[in-house]
Amino acid sequence: MTAAALFQSALASLPEIVVITGACILLILGQLVRKGQEHVFVWASVAVVLIATLGTLMLASEVRPAYTGMFVADGFAVFFKFVFYLATVLTFFLSRKYADIEGIESSEYYVLLLFALSGMMIMASATDLLSLYVGLELMVLCTYVLTGFLRREPRSNEAALKYVILGAVSTAIFLYGVSLVYGLTGTTQLDGMAAAVTGDPLDPGLLLAVVFIVAGLVFKVGAVPFHMWVPDVYEGAPTTITAFMSVGPKAAGFAAILRVFLNPLVAASDAWVVVAVIAVVTMALGSFVALVQDNFKRLLAYSSIAHAGFAIFGVVAGGADGIASVMLYLLIYSLMNLGIFGIVIMMRNGDFSGEIIEDYAGFARSHPGLALLMLLYLFSLAGIPPTAGFFAKFYVLVALVERGFVMLAVIAVLLSAVAAYFYIRIVMVIYMREPRRAFDPALTPLVRATLALTAVGTLGIGLFPERFLRLAQGAVFGG
Repeated sequence: MTAAALFQSALASLPEIVVITGACILLILGQLVRKGQEHVFVWASVAVVLIATLGTLMLASEVRPAYTGMFVADGFAVFFKFVFYLATVLTFFLSRKYADIEGIESSEYYVLLLFALSGMMIMASATDLLSLYVGLELMVLCTYVLTGFLRREPRSNEAALKYVILGAVSTAIFLYGVSLVYGLTGTTQLDGMAAAVTGDPLDPGLLLAVVFIVAGLVFKVGAVPFHMWVPDVYEGAPTTITAFMSVGPKAAGFAAILRVFLNPLVAASDAWVVVAVIAVVTMALGSFVALVQDNFKRLLAYSSIAHAGFAIFGVVAGGADGIASVMLYLLIYSLMNLGIFGIVIMMRNGDFSGEIIEDYAGFARSHPGLALLMLLYLFSLAGIPPTAGFFAKFYVLVALVERGFVMLAVIAVLLSAVAAYFYIRIVMVIYMREPRRAFDPALTPLVRATLALTAVGTLGIGLFPERFLRLAQGAVFGG
């Protein structure tokens, strides 16, 4: 690689370099900061993300391939990186008070979040299966540790152990698929894979490779049959990390899926039928099992599985409209899910956890403003207009119908009706029950800012959905 090519590659990956360098600096400074002053890492971490955001804006005007075709900075990657930045910064905000309550006084907590962010960014820009693997492992290794960060909590340790074991299995499956692709095509680059199927019937070996790669990726978004880790990990992890995992790594998983699934190698296979089945079964399982949950975090875990299934319908639709619908869906899901988790995190104060649904009985009487916010997030998750969640689902359904998948659209609507029940059930608990006990939410300025931003985003996108859809479409067409 020439010096000019190396410079161009470094420029294309400038945001990733900023985040990784910032994380390394904070890791060193963590040994110098006195105990009790860990709050400085919140603002230092936010500053690192803001600098990376500026770098991403600088690169948004054109497509920049890098590292001999293994990496690209394009509109598609830029869109997802902004979703990652949003999820990470809001997680920092929610973590400030929560870390004090749970006794998390380690700077490594924020450093690991930054390293996980860098892995997600690499996944969004990866155009080679090996660079995708590097980003994937950087992300999941950090989330493994963060899941078990409450070292004195047995369920946190159990969740981390389950996540590590099942994650290692899914990674092995993914790598086996990559090895098959390389053995059969002589390349791991997505463009090279496309050339391998031009004009020829698909080799059964390549079909098998696609199946393994698909299996490895759908694990990361919590789709059936690779969903087993989601409820236990969501319940056992620190709630702030649960909030982060429910939006950041999930969006990164979909970014990788879209990159791979739009490849002619996959399009030429019968993987689309398999993916359609995965979408239906995933949404059905998440919706029906959530009906019987009493733990709020487990309910949101199965809700996450159901939403993953709905987003996969957009992948099945394919085409520019299908891709844009998934991208918009993930942006909206990030806002409303971080909002609802912000409420749960705020409830953690003293000996009150806020993890049981019955804890919210009479919430509207004791804290009417917060109850109204919770109503907004729940209605948006259920897909009730005029919230953003309605339009997230609407555009996916439109993409399905336009591509001729009418039956899948009908199934998605019916399953959405089932999912709406458990959200409305929580609304009934909040507004129709008598308060069980008095509690004082940990409502700090940073938590207020998070709730305000997510509420404005949930309402704003609901009122002006076409503007944000055009933004997603511009990222697809422009990318």
